[in-house]
Amino acid sequence: MLKLTLLLIAILSDFFAMSLTVHAENKPQSLLDIYNLALAHDATLASALLANQATQEIIEQGKALYRPVVNFNAGTAITHTDIAFNTARVPFPGGGQSFSGYQYGVEAHQPIYRQQNLVELEQAKTQVSLADKQLYLTQQTLILRTALAYFDVLLTQDKSDLLTAQKAAIQSQLEQAKANFEAGTNTSTDVNEAQARYDLVVAQELAAINDHQIAQQSVQVITGEIPMSLAPVNTAMRTHALEQSLDKWLEVAAANDLNIQIHQDSVKLAEQAIEHANAGHLPTIDAVASVSESYASGSYYGFGSDLKSGSVGLQLQVPLYQGGGTSSRVRQALLSKQKAVNDVEIARRQTSQDTQRAYLNLNTSVAQVKAYEQALVSSQNQLDSTQVSYDVGLRTSVDVLNAQQQLFSAKRDLLQARTSYLVNIIRLKAASGVVAENDLVDINQQLVQ
Repeated sequence: MLKLTLLLIAILSDFFAMSLTVHAENKPQSLLDIYNLALAHDATLASALLANQATQEIIEQGKALYRPVVNFNAGTAITHTDIAFNTARVPFPGGGQSFSGYQYGVEAHQPIYRQQNLVELEQAKTQVSLADKQLYLTQQTLILRTALAYFDVLLTQDKSDLLTAQKAAIQSQLEQAKANFEAGTNTSTDVNEAQARYDLVVAQELAAINDHQIAQQSVQVITGEIPMSLAPVNTAMRTHALEQSLDKWLEVAAANDLNIQIHQDSVKLAEQAIEHANAGHLPTIDAVASVSESYASGSYYGFGSDLKSGSVGLQLQVPLYQGGGTSSRVRQALLSKQKAVNDVEIARRQTSQDTQRAYLNLNTSVAQVKAYEQALVSSQNQLDSTQVSYDVGLRTSVDVLNAQQQLFSAKRDLLQARTSYLVNIIRLKAASGVVAENDLVDINQQLVQ
């Protein structure tokens, strides 16, 4: 009995574990689920992370410019000579001889004054700041890309489902029209109209299925996998009008947009490039030290040597003329700075335009959701009354098909308006530079989990 009880418990445990696994597999993925997958698998973000890590090394390279440079050098050689003297009074033997030798030494240079090195260190700090902003911008862009791809899949899926339902309704109407025609109560016009509507919706359904597959692949590009099922937008979702004015959003965008800040860093980098180019006219001072030893077993004159030496001193270098290259680099840097200033203005105007567009689109979405909700109710009432009139012979099947078409159009427009409302929230915050993961958390609450 004990063995039977244990076996029964094991079977039930496996059953419940399997049930939980199946439930987890069938559970639709939410917006946060897709975003977490994007964080782990998006190639664009991974590339930006590596680029940022690589840029951090520039700081160490800048610091290295003011650290000592120590080099070791060594060499060896075998020499063969054949010398003849023109006078017999030379006390050195002539003729051919061979000798070998070697030398090695250590040299050290410590920069004392190099204005270019100081500027390069400041440039490195600016480049790191710019790289950090570019990484943060990539993260913000990933939030927007994820939301756009997610809701594009939902929208194409809803459109496909609506067309499937519409096809079923038209097919029912087509079968009824054929039956009435065979009974002699309808003309062939009703059958032809229903058949034409049916053929058209079949073609639209195929296009919708194709659009849905393309939208799924867009998600795959971000997450590395095709989404099977996504949590839909809650039909009980309520829209909220914007509390802040457009002018306030423009102020927020001007202060927080990363594109503007990146171009401002580019201006700073251009100013430092001017300073770096001008430093080419300035003298440099280095502390130098060396220790060396050279040995030769012989020489042209028959005797060898073993020399050890060491030196410590200062080295001054004053650039007098370098072919005009330094002045040319200064002029080039000045022009680059002016371009960078113009790019800041371009970024400001683009940010302002994007913010205004997103703000107006969001306001329109709020109004559209309410309007389409009312349109859906009106379209359903119209279809119901048309169907009743058709049943008593006051309306034709074409009237019913038109009413059905209007109802499905209202459903489609409402779904699109709700989706646009959520997407435009992310667009507005992205355009103004304040989008964050918490915004996805808020929108995720508007989905059917």
